Amino acid sequence: MNKIIDLRSDTVTQPTPAMREAMYRAEVGDDVFGEDPTVNRLEELAAEKVGKEASLFVVSGTMGNLVSIVTHCQRGDEVIIGDQAHAFYYEVGGSAVLGGLPFHPLPNRDGMLDPGEVEAAIRADNIHMPRTGLVCLENTHNRQGGVALTPAQMDSVIRVARRYNVPVHLDGARIFNAAVALGLDVRELTRNVDSVMFCLSKGLSAPVGSMVAGDKDYIQRARKYRKMVGGGLRQAGILAAAGIVALTEMVDRMAEDHEAAQLLAQGLSQIKGLIIDPQKVQTNIVVFEVGSPGPSAQEFVANLAKEGVRVIPFGGRRLRAVTHYGIEKQDIFMALAAIRRIMAT
Repeated sequence: MNKIIDLRSDTVTQPTPAMREAMYRAEVGDDVFGEDPTVNRLEELAAEKVGKEASLFVVSGTMGNLVSIVTHCQRGDEVIIGDQAHAFYYEVGGSAVLGGLPFHPLPNRDGMLDPGEVEAAIRADNIHMPRTGLVCLENTHNRQGGVALTPAQMDSVIRVARRYNVPVHLDGARIFNAAVALGLDVRELTRNVDSVMFCLSKGLSAPVGSMVAGDKDYIQRARKYRKMVGGGLRQAGILAAAGIVALTEMVDRMAEDHEAAQLLAQGLSQIKGLIIDPQKVQTNIVVFEVGSPGPSAQEFVANLAKEGVRVIPFGGRRLRAVTHYGIEKQDIFMALAAIRRIMAT
């Protein structure tokens, strides 16, 4: 096998030819002074796409969530978040370390937080307790297999937060995947949250960047925190140009990634020794398990890499594969053939 079939993440996607051309021709300026015209166009476009007043270009989803969370909260506030949330699980405690914000994790079940558990977790006005500063949701939910939360599911939590005047932030790294999977305008998933972060560099296929969106005052405060954590950008229009192409040309094609993921899931379900329920695969993330006896997750990854296919271990005996731009139907068939070979040895 000559081609490397890289299913580790949709962050490994190569930029499209149109993105490379746009980056080459981008008009640039100093974004710290608000003078990069391409960044400004991207921020206007992104805000309109998700139904917010304004948005802010940041270099990564981790930076976007960090800036979003600390902008909402005062030092010492508590953040209610899922125990499987990306911002809790993978983002190295930035909000706690840099923002002085303790996290209050609640169980994630199929990507959701239970509204009753959220209400019980919101702190009373008591000098012995931290103030509840924020509730965080994630859609699609990475560690729970790319599940897409519906507007009704999200609103059940948002209504609770509203009763207590607690803002809600949405980690929408793959929110466009959710919208495509549910057949909705993305604004139906973002309009009721106070802020949203979404990635340009995952399924949207841009090489770098994420967006934070909210009302104008919120984004103005977030801009200061972006600068504080080293995100002040200069001639960033080179990167923003790819983001404009991502938002104008790459959203609808995500349905192809979902179809490829379903094809992969169906194939995995037919391989002896693997455990997966294809009906739970909603978007572009495929989580499956190697049964016991069988190779460990690490052995599976190493053996599969020798066959030219890359996936990642995902805890215990679980593994994750993510479909994205550049992965064709034939690549899925080749990956499945390689998996059959290593499971047969």
